Amino acid sequence: MVDHAKIGQQLSALRNLHIASERDTEFQSHIERLLKRDEAGAIIPDPVRFTQTGETRGILVLDEPGGGKTTLVERGLRKLPALAQGPYGEPRYIASVVPNPATFKSMALSLLEVTGYPAVSPQREAWSMWQIVRKRMTELGVTVLWIDEAHDLFCADRNVILRGLKTLMQGDDALIVILSGTMKLGEIIRTDPQVQRRFSTLVLPPVSEEEDRDMFASVISTYCEKVGLTPPDAPDLVGRLFRASRSRFGRAVETVIGAIERALLEGAD
Repeated sequence: MVDHAKIGQQLSALRNLHIASERDTEFQSHIERLLKRDEAGAIIPDPVRFTQTGETRGILVLDEPGGGKTTLVERGLRKLPALAQGPYGEPRYIASVVPNPATFKSMALSLLEVTGYPAVSPQREAWSMWQIVRKRMTELGVTVLWIDEAHDLFCADRNVILRGLKTLMQGDDALIVILSGTMKLGEIIRTDPQVQRRFSTLVLPPVSEEEDRDMFASVISTYCEKVGLTPPDAPDLVGRLFRASRSRFGRAVETVIGAIERALLEGAD
């Protein structure tokens, strides 16, 4: 008899595992260079100012769907001690996604909602909302604003939204802004040179047999052993996995877990 509860727990445990790679190191390098250090060299939750006017910088994290960029950024921010806890016990970073439809006003409302700010009348002027966003971030001690699925800024208000994000990276209470999305996001940012120069870019490469075969063979073996399955030994398995996953890191991991789920449900060994 299939124990669905046990299988659910096993799969949840696998999904919570992290596969360390050079991608983590790359992202860590990008975010750490944007934060100041104290006299002992420890990173502190204070953005580096890159101009005399006090401008901060941001990061673009680009990959196609299924690449694992969301997981990468979320873990990278969560594991950085300097961003762990603000004055009210919450992390010093805010994570949001682009609302649908993506307008200047809806983006501001979305950010206010994420920070727990009371409901704002939709009749209020959009720029007034963005001023509240900035004040709210300062009150919470937020250092980093991360907007995921930012390629959805492809809308009528995109230039205004980009300018709004730029204002968050200026002044005494400026933030570090991280935008993650598909390669379209890079195209959007390039339409505004003033915004583009404020961001470094991390492009996550697709997985390949030449570079990643041994790592994923080890992942498959480890995951199988954790749930009591005998790992498969087909020599072309990793290549087929990458092909089926469109060479995307995240999709490849999901495919492995999906295959393990099917095996467990069918009682295979």
